[in-house]
Amino acid sequence: MSNPVLKEADQKMDKAIEAFKRELSHVRTGRATAALLDGVMVDYYGTSMPVNQVASISVPESRLITVQPWDANILGELEKAILKSDLGLTPSNDGKIIRVSVPPLTEERRKELVKRVKKMAEDSRVAVRNIRRDAIEKLKTQKKDKEISEDDMFKLQDEVQKLTDNHIKEIEKILEEKEKEIMEF
Repeated sequence: MSNPVLKEADQKMDKAIEAFKRELSHVRTGRATAALLDGVMVDYYGTSMPVNQVASISVPESRLITVQPWDANILGELEKAILKSDLGLTPSNDGKIIRVSVPPLTEERRKELVKRVKKMAEDSRVAVRNIRRDAIEKLKTQKKDKEISEDDMFKLQDEVQKLTDNHIKEIEKILEEKEKEIMEF
């Protein structure tokens, strides 16, 4: 039995997990990735734009990110934007390209990042539980409107709970992997 409420809840929970993964990609670990700069916005002729839309970003080494703007006039703005971001990175500008060295994380910074990641995971779990609550409300409405029987409502509520449990397990797994990545030297 595939109820549209179940399908919708499953899709929304999948989206919540995707959003969690996207958020995690912005969290700095010990190694350089181009995704680190995804959340950084630069002022480009009065418009705020993501760095990856005004420059090419590459990772030539595990601890170095290079940012080459397509318009050399915004080098200074790019440098300021990276400095202002909460990544704790210091860019160096040689007039053509910006090099961002990714230093190894201190123990204290690693612990801060783990706390931040745990909060993101909790926010994702809350989002999944809210989707569960909405789905159960819709099922109760369907029963009240006599679209489904009481037995079907209870079966579907169990299905919604199984979906919720599976998605929360997935969030836990992703969190565990990210914690390991942050804590490794």
